[in-house]
Amino acid sequence: MEHVRLIAAIALSLAIFLVWDFFFVDRRPVPPSAPPVETTERAPERTETGPGPITDERMEPKPPGEELPTHVPDHTFETISVETGLYKAVISDRGAAIIRFDLKEYRENPAPDAPHMALIPESNRMGTALVGLSGTDEPLYRQIFATDFTGRELKVENAPETLSFFWQSDNGLILEKRYTFYPDKYNIDMTVRVRNESEGIIDRNLSITMTNPPPDDSKRFTFSGPFIFIDQDLNQVKISDIQEKGTYSGSIQWAGIEDNYFMTALIPREATNTSVVLAVDERSNLLNSTFQQPMNPLAPGSVSQFDYQLFMGPKKLSLLQEFGYDLDRIVDFGIFSVIAKPALWLMNAIHDNIIANYGIAIILLTLLIKAVFWPLGNKSYKSMGEMRKIQPLMMEIRNKYKDDKKKMNEEVMNLYKTYKINPLSGCLPMVVQIPVFIAFYRMLSEAIELRHAPFMLWINDLSAPDRLFDFNVTIPLMAQPAGIPVLTIIMGATMFLQQKLAPPPGDPMQAKIMMMLPIVFTFIFINFPAGLVLYWLVNNVVSIAQQYNVNRKITQS
Repeated sequence: MEHVRLIAAIALSLAIFLVWDFFFVDRRPVPPSAPPVETTERAPERTETGPGPITDERMEPKPPGEELPTHVPDHTFETISVETGLYKAVISDRGAAIIRFDLKEYRENPAPDAPHMALIPESNRMGTALVGLSGTDEPLYRQIFATDFTGRELKVENAPETLSFFWQSDNGLILEKRYTFYPDKYNIDMTVRVRNESEGIIDRNLSITMTNPPPDDSKRFTFSGPFIFIDQDLNQVKISDIQEKGTYSGSIQWAGIEDNYFMTALIPREATNTSVVLAVDERSNLLNSTFQQPMNPLAPGSVSQFDYQLFMGPKKLSLLQEFGYDLDRIVDFGIFSVIAKPALWLMNAIHDNIIANYGIAIILLTLLIKAVFWPLGNKSYKSMGEMRKIQPLMMEIRNKYKDDKKKMNEEVMNLYKTYKINPLSGCLPMVVQIPVFIAFYRMLSEAIELRHAPFMLWINDLSAPDRLFDFNVTIPLMAQPAGIPVLTIIMGATMFLQQKLAPPPGDPMQAKIMMMLPIVFTFIFINFPAGLVLYWLVNNVVSIAQQYNVNRKITQS
């Protein structure tokens, strides 16, 4: 039967797509951690574009007799701790780098006493937001910076706070690196000022490097690694592709490193025609994203100032939209964004205004979607029910003309015309549901709102596969921890029940394929996020109720 073939083709295509994504998509394993090795700083290429030097008239006035702090060999501090309502950062005097960044609202795992999420972990001993200058004898990330801050801790509570670091070369070049922290924002203002106090022209290049261990890029459908927003286009570069192409040039609006839920990004205040250079040092297990800042030659007594923002926080769509600079483009659902983004908004609206449980929000959102497609579903199930009624006649035709396929097909089509049945109308809801399913898959896989979000009973993380118990063993093709996927098994049972309600295919081979589909899908869904399994389960249960009701009416008519 044509409708059965189409249903089988659609279902098998979706199954193949999911199997391929899970088991055959190239996923580069993250190399094991090794003691960090300092790499040689790459001198940025000279360019003719970019901001020119700022004259003395545009500099901030300096009180008479005040000298900029410079490095002294017996500096009395090594790190400064900065704490806001959202994070705790540690900044080292070595390169004035951010060497630790813990998010206070997020944890490493669902346990309530788990460590806070370390966006810059201890394994990154180089730190991030590293400033570089071409032509220096030693890379700046090795230099000790002085500061005018006298304490070891900086609390940012009611108003922004500024922390400045200074370094001076032997030939009179002074570099200031200034951070401004906000009490309730993830973004940090960073200003770099280069002053020429020598008697000659200084011709250097500036660079800013974001560095971190390479993120795990094994997540299905989601991207982890370096990104560059260049010429209004998002480039997400696979770590395995960096060696082939590591330099990206154009009008760069932001660049950085992301994983499934978090990101560190450097955002120039104004997009600049320049380059970002990507590199991986496998010895130190560090990924570098270097923004090359063009800087014109500095005349004696002049200053060049460059203003940036650092965004170090969650990839939460509403938060990024509020931030601006098109940073919300980093949450990329691909061609399914037209479905995924409204679905994400609706899910959050239900959670924030109706019930503060994302599992129930997913259930209510599923019911809302089913309500939208309810008339279409009724038409489909009515067609399938009518197909079931003429099954005996279909079998007679198949037995009578089993040796004449052409005549069999003609008689089957005549049977459809006689009973005014369109065999393809029963497949329409499945065709419509596939893009919705994939959009949900992407949304639920990337929505940070579901990270560590509990539902009920044993399901304490809707972004992870559901597992009842932890057997502390390794089961092939099952993501850790290995346990009983209760929700997934129930979902498979509902798929089997749906198959029983559908009209049986006349071809025995098609019947076997259709009966295998619930097993195949159950096997695939074992490693799916619990939130997605919950959506599919609720969708199946409502579909079964709707189909049973339509079949009952057809039987009684």
